[in-house]
Amino acid sequence: MVLALTPIFLILLGLIPSVTWLFFYLHEDMKHPKPILAVLLTFLVGCAVTFLVLPVEIFANEWFIRIGFPLYTIGSFLVLAAIEEVFKFFGAFVSIGQSRWFQEPMDAMIYAITVALGFAAVENIASLFKASDGSFLNIDVIESLILRFVGATLLHSLAGGIAGYYWGKSFFKPAFKWGYIAFGLILVTALHAVFNRLIIDEGRFGGPAGLAIVFVSFVMFFVLSDFEKFKRVDR
Repeated sequence: MVLALTPIFLILLGLIPSVTWLFFYLHEDMKHPKPILAVLLTFLVGCAVTFLVLPVEIFANEWFIRIGFPLYTIGSFLVLAAIEEVFKFFGAFVSIGQSRWFQEPMDAMIYAITVALGFAAVENIASLFKASDGSFLNIDVIESLILRFVGATLLHSLAGGIAGYYWGKSFFKPAFKWGYIAFGLILVTALHAVFNRLIIDEGRFGGPAGLAIVFVSFVMFFVLSDFEKFKRVDR
């Protein structure tokens, strides 16, 4: 019975980091709560984007091998990070950016974060299935869940928040909309690539992801500051 329910348990466990961080960020905009349907839609869009990104990343990796481009370098991480960040952003932009639910700068941050957390949820579930070895509560599953909660899931949400912040800034200067968006995507691509490089380097030396977690904690300070900037806007 437990074995039969293991996939369900793993899916529920994999959702915990994303849902927890989602509630955290939604609390940042409690004065202007988002419609539940809009939040659910963008979260599901983020989940769907994961399946679009995967074949593109596989193609990119195969292309790297074909041309002799070294894998696991900052260059390859930049390309792969750019793929993920561009797909996540346009998932938010297409699904919600032109809707009646998108009305203020803070919406850009919230919805971009929500898409990013949907994306992270699918990654988390895949990671837990890989670690499970037929058991939904072994030590590898717990370790993976904890590390992804404070590592990759948080990183995805912060990248979404930063991209959303520059998207939101275009409310004030519409003529520079795509300039803001491009700058935000370049910035989060660099941050994402650095995080991935830290994870790989620490893994090679057998250590925990300490530096990567410190890195995302540092970035989080700036994202929360961005929230405060939009809160101070007279809406």
